[in-house]
Order: sequence, then structure tokens, then C-alpha cells
Amino acid sequence: MTDTSAPGTLWVVATPIGNLDDFTPRARALLESTAVIAAEDTRVSSRLLTERREPVQWVSLHEHNESRAIDGLIEQLTAGTDVALISDAGTPLISDPGYRLVSAAHAAGIPVRTVPGPSAATAALSVAGLPTDRFLFAGFLPARASARRKHLRELARRHETLVFYAPARDLPAVLDDLAAVFGPSRMATLCRELTKLHETVRRDALEALRDWTRDDPDQQRGEAVLVVAGSDDPERAINIDALAMELARELPPSRAAKVLARLTGLDRQTAWQRIEAIRSED
Repeated sequence: MTDTSAPGTLWVVATPIGNLDDFTPRARALLESTAVIAAEDTRVSSRLLTERREPVQWVSLHEHNESRAIDGLIEQLTAGTDVALISDAGTPLISDPGYRLVSAAHAAGIPVRTVPGPSAATAALSVAGLPTDRFLFAGFLPARASARRKHLRELARRHETLVFYAPARDLPAVLDDLAAVFGPSRMATLCRELTKLHETVRRDALEALRDWTRDDPDQQRGEAVLVVAGSDDPERAINIDALAMELARELPPSRAAKVLARLTGLDRQTAWQRIEAIRSED
């Protein structure tokens, strides 16, 4: 509906992360009536509207074109047209595009409203069996191993439960880095393909999860959320990182790993992995 006397509303609408029965009646009704829908992939999102009878204007909005698409959407909103923003799955903006559009709508005095619903991050937290009173959503980790380990070292001493997104094909490598940086015994829960037919929820130590995903190719398919326990000894984590960095710079790798293991209680393989990760970044 268009009302030129007032701006339209930007609706931020959550959609199912897998099981279509999680599509809320409110979200379905809004998407079946809103004239303009901005979607990450219009081909994927159009499957949600099989019962819609009125034509819809689809606007592609993804990380590569968001800046260019904003002006046109703000113009329509200003003219009184409602716009619904959705992502491929789950709640928009959670490691998905949309932040710039929402920010621009606020700046233009356009009402922004939410239609809440599924989110892979909160769904994984709810079944992880790890503390949820404080958590840090860290999104996707860097693709390169050296950058990934560097980023993980910055998080190693955080108290909060940590939530990561990961393509399941990368799980063995990501879990290997997590075990090396956080320690092999740190507890974590792997949530893969949530709400779908081959859903996985498994809690174990990082090292055990690494071995399990590495040995089972089926666990390397689809999308995953990793929920990792926070550090219970932040000072020790700081000391290990600082010590490992100094040893890597002053001693040959094997000697540095041996000294690091002896002084910190890390097993030899984990100490070696820390030293090698630091050397690869220098």
C-alpha cells in the first residue's frame, strides 16, 4: 500500500533457517502483502511466497550491491511504500547484508520494525548446553588459516560463550585451529544443518569434535554453528600467548614448542601448533 502523506515502513523479517514450518504466520502474512521485498537471493526467497496472488517487486540486496541499492529503496519508502527486508535464511543482518539500509532508513526518519523469528545463532545457543547469560557472536572466521588463528588468539581469553558460523566443509580446519589456540579440552557444541533433515547437535571437547568431523565426511556438508565455552582462566591465556610469541621469535620451532609445553602444561602437539601459527604470521 502506498500513502504519500507518510513514509512507508521498513520491515525486517525473519524467515526459516531450514524447516519451512518455522515460518511464522505474521511473517508469512506480511510477505504476502508487502509491495516491495528486498532479498539477498530473490530466487531462494521466492519459494516462500508460493501462495501469493498479488505481484511483488523483488529487489536484490546483497553484500556486493547494498550501497547502490539503498537510494532506490529509501526513495520508495519516503514515497509511502512499505519494504520488507529478508535474507536467504533466518534473521536479516546477522552475518548477512542489510545494516546500511536499516541505518539509512533511521537517518531518513523512516519507521523500522521487526518481525522476529528464527536465527541460527540463538537456536544453537539454546541447545548447546553452555552458559548463555553472556555470549559473543563472532560470525564467520577468516578463510586463511594464519588470519584465523590470529583472530582466535584475540578471543582466547574472553569469558563469554563464543558463537561462530562456519561452512561445514571447513569444520576440520576450523576446529583444528580452535583446539590449537583455545586448548584441545575446551568444550564446544557443533550445530550443523539446524532444523533440517540431517541436523547435528554434538557437544564435546574441541579436539574430539575435530577428529569426529574429520573422520565423517557427512559432517562436512551444509552450514554449521560452533558454540564454544569461554575461558575460565583469562590471565593464563594472556601469559601463554605472550610467552609463545617470544619463544617463536627467539628459539627454533622444536625448542620453542618444548619450552612452551613445559612451562604452561600444554601438550606438545598443541604447543607446536601455536608456535607454527605465530611463525607463519611473521
